[in-house]
Amino acid sequence: MAPYYIYQLNLEQQMDIYDQLKEHGRYYIQIWWRQIPLGFLYIEEDDKLDRYDLQLKIIRAIKLCVDYYQSNSNASEKNYISSFLNNDQQTFLSIMNEIFVSYETKITQQVIDVSVIICTHNRSKDLFNCLTSLYEQQCVPQEVIVVDNAPIDDSTKKVTEQFPGIVYFKEERKGLSYARNTGVKLATSSIIAFTDDDVKVHPLWLHRVWETFLTPEVKAMTGLVIPISLDTESQQLFEKFWGFTKNYCDREFTYSFIERGLKKAPEVWSIGAGANMAFRKNVFESIGLFDERLGAGASGCSEDSELWFRVLLNGHRIHYNPRAITYHNHRSDMKSLRKQLYYYARGHMAAALIQELLIKDAGYKKRVYIGYPKFYLRRLIKGFPFYNNRNRTLLSEIMGWFAGIRFYKKYCKKQISHYKGKQRVITDSVNQSKAI
Repeated sequence: MAPYYIYQLNLEQQMDIYDQLKEHGRYYIQIWWRQIPLGFLYIEEDDKLDRYDLQLKIIRAIKLCVDYYQSNSNASEKNYISSFLNNDQQTFLSIMNEIFVSYETKITQQVIDVSVIICTHNRSKDLFNCLTSLYEQQCVPQEVIVVDNAPIDDSTKKVTEQFPGIVYFKEERKGLSYARNTGVKLATSSIIAFTDDDVKVHPLWLHRVWETFLTPEVKAMTGLVIPISLDTESQQLFEKFWGFTKNYCDREFTYSFIERGLKKAPEVWSIGAGANMAFRKNVFESIGLFDERLGAGASGCSEDSELWFRVLLNGHRIHYNPRAITYHNHRSDMKSLRKQLYYYARGHMAAALIQELLIKDAGYKKRVYIGYPKFYLRRLIKGFPFYNNRNRTLLSEIMGWFAGIRFYKKYCKKQISHYKGKQRVITDSVNQSKAI
Protein backbone atom coordinates (compact mmCIF):
# COMPACT_ATOMS: atom_id res chain seq x y z
CA MET A 1 0.00 0.00 0.00
CA ALA A 2 1.49 3.30 -1.11
CA PRO A 3 2.13 5.92 1.59
CA TYR A 4 0.16 9.11 2.00
CA TYR A 5 2.26 12.24 1.75
CA ILE A 6 1.12 14.60 4.50
CA TYR A 7 0.72 18.10 3.07
CA GLN A 8 0.23 21.05 5.43
CA LEU A 9 -2.01 23.57 3.67
CA ASN A 10 -2.18 27.00 5.32
CA LEU A 11 -4.93 28.93 3.54
CA GLU A 12 -3.44 32.25 4.53
CA GLN A 13 -0.39 31.41 2.44
CA GLN A 14 -1.83 29.16 -0.27
CA MET A 15 -5.21 28.76 -1.93
CA ASP A 16 -4.42 26.97 -5.17
CA ILE A 17 -2.22 23.90 -4.62
CA TYR A 18 -3.17 21.98 -7.75
CA ASP A 19 0.28 22.22 -9.30
CA GLN A 20 1.97 21.11 -6.07
CA LEU A 21 0.09 17.79 -5.94
CA LYS A 22 1.88 16.07 -8.80
CA GLU A 23 5.03 14.85 -7.12
CA HIS A 24 3.34 12.18 -4.96
CA GLY A 25 0.46 9.84 -5.76
CA ARG A 26 -1.52 9.90 -2.51
CA TYR A 27 -2.04 12.83 -0.17
CA TYR A 28 -3.40 13.50 3.29
CA ILE A 29 -3.96 17.25 3.32
CA GLN A 30 -4.16 18.91 6.72
CA ILE A 31 -5.84 22.31 6.27
CA TRP A 32 -5.11 25.31 8.51
CA TRP A 33 -5.86 28.95 8.97
CA ARG A 34 -2.60 30.09 10.54
CA GLN A 35 -2.36 28.00 13.74
CA ILE A 36 -6.00 26.89 13.71
CA PRO A 37 -6.83 23.48 12.15
CA LEU A 38 -9.84 23.49 9.83
CA GLY A 39 -10.10 19.95 8.47
CA PHE A 40 -8.42 17.34 6.33
CA LEU A 41 -8.95 15.41 3.12
CA TYR A 42 -7.52 12.42 1.30
CA ILE A 43 -6.40 12.50 -2.33
CA GLU A 44 -6.03 9.10 -3.97
CA GLU A 45 -3.88 8.17 -6.97
CA ASP A 46 -6.89 7.40 -9.15
CA ASP A 47 -8.82 10.58 -8.28
CA LYS A 48 -9.56 12.41 -11.53
CA LEU A 49 -9.43 15.97 -10.26
CA ASP A 50 -9.08 19.18 -12.17
CA ARG A 51 -8.18 22.44 -10.47
CA TYR A 52 -11.78 23.36 -9.66
CA ASP A 53 -12.58 19.86 -8.32
CA LEU A 54 -9.69 20.17 -5.88
CA GLN A 55 -10.92 23.56 -4.69
CA LEU A 56 -14.37 22.07 -4.09
CA LYS A 57 -12.89 19.20 -2.04
CA ILE A 58 -11.01 21.68 0.11
CA ILE A 59 -14.16 23.74 0.72
CA ARG A 60 -16.16 20.65 1.63
CA ALA A 61 -13.43 19.62 4.06
CA ILE A 62 -13.44 22.94 5.93
CA LYS A 63 -17.01 24.19 5.54
CA LEU A 64 -18.43 22.75 8.77
CA CYS A 65 -15.52 24.13 10.78
CA VAL A 66 -15.38 27.60 9.19
CA ASP A 67 -19.17 27.95 9.47
CA TYR A 68 -18.84 27.12 13.17
CA TYR A 69 -16.24 29.83 13.75
CA GLN A 70 -18.20 32.32 11.67
CA SER A 71 -21.38 31.71 13.66
CA ASN A 72 -19.50 32.14 16.96
CA SER A 73 -17.68 35.33 16.01
CA ASN A 74 -18.69 38.92 15.39
CA ALA A 75 -17.88 38.52 11.72
CA SER A 76 -20.48 39.44 9.13
CA GLU A 77 -21.86 36.52 7.13
CA LYS A 78 -19.85 37.19 4.00
CA ASN A 79 -19.44 34.40 1.49
CA TYR A 80 -15.94 33.03 1.91
CA ILE A 81 -16.78 30.08 -0.36
CA SER A 82 -17.33 32.05 -3.56
CA SER A 83 -14.19 34.12 -3.04
CA PHE A 84 -12.16 30.93 -2.52
CA LEU A 85 -13.59 29.14 -5.55
CA ASN A 86 -13.07 32.24 -7.69
CA ASN A 87 -9.50 32.49 -6.43
CA ASP A 88 -10.17 36.01 -5.15
CA GLN A 89 -7.38 35.94 -2.59
CA GLN A 90 -7.77 39.48 -1.28
CA THR A 91 -11.47 39.07 -0.48
CA PHE A 92 -10.98 35.58 0.93
CA LEU A 93 -8.19 36.69 3.27
CA SER A 94 -10.23 39.66 4.44
CA ILE A 95 -13.24 37.48 5.31
CA MET A 96 -11.14 34.81 7.04
CA ASN A 97 -9.29 37.42 9.07
CA GLU A 98 -12.60 38.78 10.28
CA ILE A 99 -13.86 35.31 11.20
CA PHE A 100 -10.80 34.20 13.15
CA VAL A 101 -9.54 37.40 14.72
CA SER A 102 -11.05 36.59 18.13
CA TYR A 103 -9.37 33.17 18.12
CA GLU A 104 -5.86 34.45 17.46
CA THR A 105 -3.27 33.60 20.08
CA LYS A 106 -2.76 36.23 22.75
CA ILE A 107 -0.02 34.99 25.04
CA THR A 108 -0.14 36.98 28.26
CA GLN A 109 1.92 34.69 30.52
CA GLN A 110 5.21 32.98 29.75
CA VAL A 111 5.03 30.59 32.72
CA ILE A 112 1.60 29.10 33.22
CA ASP A 113 0.01 27.20 36.09
CA VAL A 114 0.07 23.77 34.44
CA SER A 115 1.79 20.53 35.42
CA VAL A 116 2.51 18.34 32.39
CA ILE A 117 2.60 14.60 33.10
CA ILE A 118 4.16 12.11 30.69
CA CYS A 119 3.98 8.44 31.64
CA THR A 120 6.40 6.18 29.80
CA HIS A 121 7.42 2.53 29.66
CA ASN A 122 10.71 1.65 27.95
CA ARG A 123 10.35 4.07 25.02
CA SER A 124 13.25 6.44 25.60
CA LYS A 125 13.62 7.45 21.93
CA ASP A 126 9.95 8.42 21.66
CA LEU A 127 10.18 10.21 25.00
CA PHE A 128 13.13 12.29 23.79
CA ASN A 129 11.12 13.46 20.76
CA CYS A 130 8.12 14.24 22.95
CA LEU A 131 10.17 16.27 25.44
CA THR A 132 11.95 18.10 22.63
CA SER A 133 8.61 19.32 21.27
CA LEU A 134 7.42 20.18 24.78
CA TYR A 135 10.46 22.37 25.36
CA GLU A 136 9.66 24.29 22.16
CA GLN A 137 6.39 25.58 23.59
CA GLN A 138 5.64 29.30 23.41
CA CYS A 139 4.55 29.04 27.05
CA VAL A 140 6.46 27.26 29.80
CA PRO A 141 4.64 24.91 32.21
CA GLN A 142 5.21 25.24 35.92
CA GLU A 143 6.60 21.71 35.91
CA VAL A 144 7.10 18.65 33.71
CA ILE A 145 6.74 15.30 35.45
CA VAL A 146 7.98 12.09 33.81
CA VAL A 147 6.72 8.92 35.47
CA ASP A 148 8.89 5.96 34.50
CA ASN A 149 6.55 2.97 34.73
CA ALA A 150 8.16 -0.36 35.66
CA PRO A 151 11.33 0.27 33.63
CA ILE A 152 13.73 -2.48 32.61
CA ASP A 153 16.72 -0.10 32.57
CA ASP A 154 17.70 3.50 33.27
CA SER A 155 17.35 4.77 29.68
CA THR A 156 14.31 6.91 30.53
CA LYS A 157 16.09 8.57 33.43
CA LYS A 158 19.05 9.35 31.18
CA VAL A 159 16.73 11.05 28.68
CA THR A 160 15.15 13.22 31.36
CA GLU A 161 18.59 14.34 32.52
CA GLN A 162 19.07 16.00 29.12
CA PHE A 163 16.23 18.45 29.82
CA PRO A 164 16.36 21.04 32.60
CA GLY A 165 13.89 21.05 35.46
CA ILE A 166 12.15 17.73 34.85
CA VAL A 167 10.67 15.95 37.85
CA TYR A 168 11.54 12.28 37.39
CA PHE A 169 9.80 9.52 39.34
CA LYS A 170 10.08 5.74 38.97
CA GLU A 171 6.77 3.94 39.55
CA GLU A 172 7.49 0.24 40.08
CA ARG A 173 3.88 -0.92 39.84
CA LYS A 174 3.22 -1.76 36.20
CA GLY A 175 0.22 -0.04 34.64
CA LEU A 176 -0.54 3.30 33.00
CA SER A 177 -3.18 4.17 35.60
CA TYR A 178 -0.72 3.61 38.43
CA ALA A 179 1.71 5.92 36.65
CA ARG A 180 -0.90 8.59 35.96
CA ASN A 181 -2.16 8.54 39.53
CA THR A 182 1.40 8.91 40.79
CA GLY A 183 1.80 11.93 38.50
CA VAL A 184 -1.39 13.49 39.84
CA LYS A 185 -0.16 13.10 43.42
CA LEU A 186 3.20 14.68 42.52
CA ALA A 187 1.70 17.62 40.60
CA THR A 188 1.65 21.01 42.31
CA SER A 189 -0.26 23.08 39.72
CA SER A 190 -4.01 23.68 39.66
CA ILE A 191 -4.20 22.28 36.10
CA ILE A 192 -2.80 18.87 35.16
CA ALA A 193 -2.17 18.09 31.49
CA PHE A 194 -1.40 14.63 30.13
CA THR A 195 0.27 13.60 26.92
CA ASP A 196 1.94 10.35 25.85
CA ASP A 197 5.55 9.49 25.12
CA ASP A 198 4.78 8.65 21.45
CA VAL A 199 3.35 12.12 20.87
CA LYS A 200 4.72 15.49 19.77
CA VAL A 201 2.93 18.64 20.86
CA HIS A 202 2.11 21.73 18.82
CA PRO A 203 4.05 24.86 19.90
CA LEU A 204 0.81 26.41 21.19
CA TRP A 205 -0.53 23.29 22.88
CA LEU A 206 0.11 24.38 26.46
CA HIS A 207 -1.28 27.84 25.87
CA ARG A 208 -4.46 26.40 24.37
CA VAL A 209 -4.83 23.99 27.30
CA TRP A 210 -4.43 26.82 29.82
CA GLU A 211 -6.75 29.04 27.78
CA THR A 212 -9.51 26.42 27.92
CA PHE A 213 -9.58 26.57 31.72
CA LEU A 214 -10.13 30.33 31.75
CA THR A 215 -13.81 29.34 31.73
CA PRO A 216 -14.42 28.45 35.41
CA GLU A 217 -17.10 25.85 34.66
CA VAL A 218 -14.68 23.72 32.63
CA LYS A 219 -13.24 20.97 34.82
CA ALA A 220 -11.57 18.86 32.12
CA MET A 221 -10.61 19.19 28.48
CA THR A 222 -9.41 17.21 25.49
CA GLY A 223 -7.94 18.29 22.19
CA LEU A 224 -7.20 17.35 18.60
CA VAL A 225 -4.73 14.54 17.80
CA ILE A 226 -3.24 14.55 14.28
CA PRO A 227 -1.19 11.70 12.74
CA ILE A 228 2.55 12.24 12.37
CA SER A 229 2.94 9.76 9.54
CA LEU A 230 0.72 7.71 7.22
CA ASP A 231 3.47 5.81 5.45
CA THR A 232 2.40 2.24 6.17
CA GLU A 233 -0.78 0.24 5.85
CA SER A 234 -1.15 -0.10 9.62
CA GLN A 235 -0.90 3.67 10.14
CA GLN A 236 -3.46 4.32 7.41
CA LEU A 237 -5.92 1.73 8.72
CA PHE A 238 -5.62 3.04 12.26
CA GLU A 239 -6.19 6.66 11.24
CA LYS A 240 -9.19 5.87 9.04
CA PHE A 241 -10.99 3.53 11.44
CA TRP A 242 -9.64 4.08 14.97
CA GLY A 243 -7.87 7.43 14.79
CA PHE A 244 -8.02 10.13 17.44
CA THR A 245 -9.04 12.95 15.08
CA LYS A 246 -12.46 13.62 16.58
CA ASN A 247 -13.61 17.02 15.39
CA TYR A 248 -12.45 20.44 14.24
CA CYS A 249 -15.13 22.36 16.15
CA ASP A 250 -15.36 23.02 19.89
CA ARG A 251 -17.69 20.72 21.81
CA GLU A 252 -19.11 20.86 25.32
CA PHE A 253 -19.89 17.70 27.28
CA THR A 254 -22.07 17.73 30.40
CA TYR A 255 -24.28 15.23 32.22
CA SER A 256 -26.86 15.66 29.46
CA PHE A 257 -24.46 13.79 27.16
CA ILE A 258 -24.81 10.78 29.47
CA GLU A 259 -28.53 11.29 29.87
CA ARG A 260 -29.20 11.39 26.11
CA GLY A 261 -27.29 8.16 25.64
CA LEU A 262 -28.89 6.14 28.43
CA LYS A 263 -30.08 2.69 27.37
CA LYS A 264 -27.79 3.01 24.31
CA ALA A 265 -24.37 3.10 26.06
CA PRO A 266 -23.19 6.75 26.14
CA GLU A 267 -20.10 6.93 23.89
CA VAL A 268 -17.74 8.68 26.27
CA TRP A 269 -14.79 7.36 24.25
CA SER A 270 -15.76 9.90 21.57
CA ILE A 271 -14.86 12.79 23.91
CA GLY A 272 -11.17 12.71 23.05
CA ALA A 273 -7.92 10.84 23.60
CA GLY A 274 -5.66 10.30 26.59
CA ALA A 275 -2.75 11.58 24.51
CA ASN A 276 -4.23 15.07 24.79
CA MET A 277 -6.25 15.75 27.93
CA ALA A 278 -6.16 17.93 31.04
CA PHE A 279 -8.03 18.35 34.33
CA ARG A 280 -8.34 20.76 37.20
CA LYS A 281 -6.50 19.06 40.02
CA ASN A 282 -9.40 19.49 42.45
CA VAL A 283 -11.58 17.32 40.19
CA PHE A 284 -9.63 14.27 41.32
CA GLU A 285 -10.55 15.09 44.90
CA SER A 286 -14.27 14.81 44.10
CA ILE A 287 -14.35 11.89 41.63
CA GLY A 288 -11.25 9.87 42.51
CA LEU A 289 -8.22 8.94 40.43
CA PHE A 290 -7.80 6.75 37.35
CA ASP A 291 -9.15 3.24 37.78
CA GLU A 292 -5.99 1.14 38.23
CA ARG A 293 -7.66 -1.95 36.77
CA LEU A 294 -7.88 -0.14 33.43
CA GLY A 295 -5.31 1.15 30.97
CA ALA A 296 -2.11 -0.15 29.39
CA GLY A 297 -0.40 -2.72 31.58
CA ALA A 298 -3.76 -3.79 33.05
CA SER A 299 -6.97 -4.16 31.02
CA GLY A 300 -5.37 -2.53 27.97
CA CYS A 301 -7.00 0.89 27.60
CA SER A 302 -10.05 3.08 28.39
CA GLU A 303 -8.86 4.40 31.75
CA ASP A 304 -9.25 7.87 30.22
CA SER A 305 -12.83 7.46 28.96
CA GLU A 306 -13.92 5.82 32.22
CA LEU A 307 -12.63 8.87 34.09
CA TRP A 308 -14.46 11.22 31.70
CA PHE A 309 -17.58 9.19 32.43
CA ARG A 310 -17.21 9.93 36.15
CA VAL A 311 -16.43 13.59 35.49
CA LEU A 312 -19.77 13.96 33.69
CA LEU A 313 -21.68 11.88 36.22
CA ASN A 314 -20.57 14.27 38.94
CA GLY A 315 -22.12 17.16 37.03
CA HIS A 316 -18.85 18.63 35.70
CA ARG A 317 -18.16 20.01 32.22
CA ILE A 318 -15.59 18.75 29.70
CA HIS A 319 -14.54 20.98 26.81
CA TYR A 320 -13.10 19.64 23.56
CA ASN A 321 -10.75 22.30 22.14
CA PRO A 322 -9.49 21.46 18.63
CA ARG A 323 -6.92 24.28 18.80
CA ALA A 324 -5.02 22.31 21.49
CA ILE A 325 -3.10 20.01 19.18
CA THR A 326 -0.84 16.99 19.57
CA TYR A 327 0.64 14.68 16.91
CA HIS A 328 0.53 10.92 17.38
CA ASN A 329 2.94 8.34 16.01
CA HIS A 330 0.70 5.43 14.93
CA ARG A 331 2.00 1.84 14.97
CA SER A 332 4.05 1.26 11.82
CA ASP A 333 3.46 -2.48 11.22
CA MET A 334 0.44 -4.75 11.16
CA LYS A 335 1.67 -7.00 13.98
CA SER A 336 1.88 -4.02 16.34
CA LEU A 337 -1.50 -2.71 15.18
CA ARG A 338 -3.19 -6.07 15.79
CA LYS A 339 -1.71 -6.20 19.28
CA GLN A 340 -2.82 -2.63 19.95
CA LEU A 341 -6.40 -3.29 18.81
CA TYR A 342 -6.57 -6.48 20.85
CA TYR A 343 -5.81 -4.48 23.99
CA TYR A 344 -8.06 -1.62 22.87
CA ALA A 345 -10.97 -4.06 22.60
CA ARG A 346 -10.11 -5.77 25.88
CA GLY A 347 -9.88 -2.52 27.81
CA HIS A 348 -12.94 -1.07 26.14
CA MET A 349 -15.14 -4.01 27.12
CA ALA A 350 -13.91 -4.03 30.71
CA ALA A 351 -14.45 -0.26 31.08
CA ALA A 352 -17.92 -0.44 29.54
CA LEU A 353 -19.02 -3.10 32.02
CA ILE A 354 -17.53 -1.11 34.92
CA GLN A 355 -19.49 1.95 33.77
CA GLU A 356 -22.67 -0.12 33.84
CA LEU A 357 -22.06 -0.52 37.57
CA LEU A 358 -22.19 3.26 37.99
CA ILE A 359 -25.51 3.65 36.15
CA LYS A 360 -27.59 0.52 35.87
CA ASP A 361 -29.32 0.01 32.53
CA ALA A 362 -27.00 2.53 30.84
CA GLY A 363 -26.85 0.12 27.92
CA TYR A 364 -23.20 -0.91 28.16
CA LYS A 365 -23.95 -4.49 29.12
CA LYS A 366 -26.31 -4.87 26.16
CA ARG A 367 -23.75 -3.31 23.85
CA VAL A 368 -20.97 -5.64 25.03
CA TYR A 369 -22.99 -8.86 25.00
CA ILE A 370 -25.31 -8.19 22.05
CA GLY A 371 -24.19 -5.14 20.06
CA TYR A 372 -20.56 -6.07 19.53
CA PRO A 373 -21.20 -9.73 18.60
CA LYS A 374 -23.64 -8.53 15.93
CA PHE A 375 -21.10 -5.96 14.74
CA TYR A 376 -18.34 -8.57 14.47
CA LEU A 377 -20.65 -11.10 12.80
CA ARG A 378 -21.60 -8.58 10.10
CA ARG A 379 -17.94 -7.93 9.42
CA LEU A 380 -17.16 -11.66 9.34
CA ILE A 381 -19.86 -12.18 6.71
CA LYS A 382 -19.08 -9.07 4.69
CA GLY A 383 -15.32 -9.60 4.74
CA PHE A 384 -15.37 -13.28 3.71
CA PRO A 385 -13.15 -14.73 2.35
CA PHE A 386 -10.33 -12.21 2.04
CA TYR A 387 -10.79 -9.91 5.08
CA ASN A 388 -9.02 -6.91 3.62
CA ASN A 389 -8.72 -3.33 4.80
CA ARG A 390 -10.39 -2.82 8.19
CA ASN A 391 -11.16 -6.52 8.51
CA ARG A 392 -7.47 -7.42 8.53
CA THR A 393 -7.56 -6.86 12.28
CA LEU A 394 -10.95 -8.48 12.89
CA LEU A 395 -9.64 -11.61 14.64
CA SER A 396 -7.59 -9.50 17.06
CA GLU A 397 -10.63 -7.37 17.86
CA ILE A 398 -12.85 -10.41 18.49
CA MET A 399 -10.20 -11.99 20.73
CA GLY A 400 -9.93 -8.68 22.59
CA TRP A 401 -13.72 -8.55 23.04
CA PHE A 402 -13.72 -12.03 24.59
CA ALA A 403 -10.66 -11.26 26.73
CA GLY A 404 -12.24 -8.03 27.97
CA ILE A 405 -15.28 -9.87 29.31
CA ARG A 406 -13.03 -12.42 31.02
CA PHE A 407 -10.86 -9.64 32.46
CA TYR A 408 -13.92 -7.88 33.87
CA LYS A 409 -15.28 -11.03 35.49
CA LYS A 410 -11.90 -11.90 36.98
CA TYR A 411 -10.62 -8.53 38.18
CA CYS A 412 -13.47 -6.01 38.19
CA LYS A 413 -16.72 -7.61 39.20
CA LYS A 414 -15.37 -8.43 42.66
CA GLN A 415 -15.17 -4.73 43.49
CA ILE A 416 -18.83 -3.93 42.85
CA SER A 417 -19.31 -2.62 46.40
CA HIS A 418 -17.01 0.35 45.72
CA TYR A 419 -18.93 1.30 42.60
CA LYS A 420 -22.30 0.88 44.26
CA GLY A 421 -21.28 3.43 46.84
CA LYS A 422 -19.98 5.76 44.13
CA GLN A 423 -23.22 5.27 42.23
CA ARG A 424 -25.39 6.42 45.13
CA VAL A 425 -23.31 9.57 45.62
CA ILE A 426 -23.36 10.36 41.92
CA THR A 427 -27.07 9.72 41.52
CA ASP A 428 -27.91 11.99 44.46
CA SER A 429 -25.71 14.82 43.22
CA VAL A 430 -27.15 14.63 39.72
CA ASN A 431 -30.72 14.57 40.99
CA GLN A 432 -30.01 17.60 43.18
CA SER A 433 -28.50 19.51 40.26
CA LYS A 434 -31.58 18.75 38.17
CA ALA A 435 -33.87 20.00 40.89
CA ILE A 436 -32.07 23.35 41.23
